[in-house]
Amino acid sequence: MEPGFAGAFERLKKSEFYESQPQISTENNEQIISKQIISYKAGSVVVNQRQRGNPVLKSIRNVPWEYGEIVPDFVMGHTSCALFLSLQYHNLNPQYIHDRLKDLGKQYELRILLVQVDLKDPYIPIKELTKICLLADLTLLLAWDAQEAGKIIETYKVFEHKPPDLIMGKQENNNVLVGIADALTSIKSVNRTDAMTLMSNFQTLQNIYEASEEDLSLNPGFGPQKARRLFRVLHDKFVR
Repeated sequence: MEPGFAGAFERLKKSEFYESQPQISTENNEQIISKQIISYKAGSVVVNQRQRGNPVLKSIRNVPWEYGEIVPDFVMGHTSCALFLSLQYHNLNPQYIHDRLKDLGKQYELRILLVQVDLKDPYIPIKELTKICLLADLTLLLAWDAQEAGKIIETYKVFEHKPPDLIMGKQENNNVLVGIADALTSIKSVNRTDAMTLMSNFQTLQNIYEASEEDLSLNPGFGPQKARRLFRVLHDKFVR
C-alpha cells in the first residue's frame, strides 16, 4: 500500500493539477510575532511618538518616561494604558477618537480615556465621550489642566505593583470620616466632595469649626457665599 501511494503521489506532483505552496520562513514568522508584542518598559511610562510636545509630559516628574512604538498614547503597565484627548481637539476632529479606538482594539485590560477639559461648556462633548467609553469598555477620567493629567498618568505607574490594601484606610477612620461627611453634607450646598476637601485641609472637625469665613472660602469648590452659609450653621445657636 505504501509504495503504491508514494508512487501515485509522485505522479500527482509532476502533473498539471499540483501546485506547491510557498513556505514561510521562520525569520518572517518571528518578525510578525514581534510586531504583535506590546511595547513595555519596566519602571517607565511608555509614550507614543504622537504625544511629542504635549504639555502633559512636563508634569510627569515622579516616574521616568520614554517614547516607544505603541498603539495607545501612554502605557503605564503590562495591562494598563491610556488614550489622551483634548475637548477642544475633539470638537474639531470628532472622528479622531473613533479611529484611535479601532487601532487599539481589545488590547490591555485597563484602558483609560484621559480627557483634558479645556472648554467653557464641556457638558455635551463629555456626555458623548461617556457613551463611547461605555460601549468601548473604557474608563473615563477628566483632568482640568495638563498638570493634573500628568499626575494621573504617573499615579497609575507608581501604584502598578502595589496591593489594593495600600491605598485603603483603616476601617475605624473611614467610619469617622463618613460620619463627619454625612454631617457636613446636611448643610445646604455642601456636597460630599466639599466635605472631603474640608477634612483634607483642616484635618479635624474642630479645626473646621474654628476656621474663619475667609479660611473656608479659600478651599477649592468654596466661594464667599458657601463659606458664609457653612460658617453661620457652625456658629449659630441650636436653641433660640
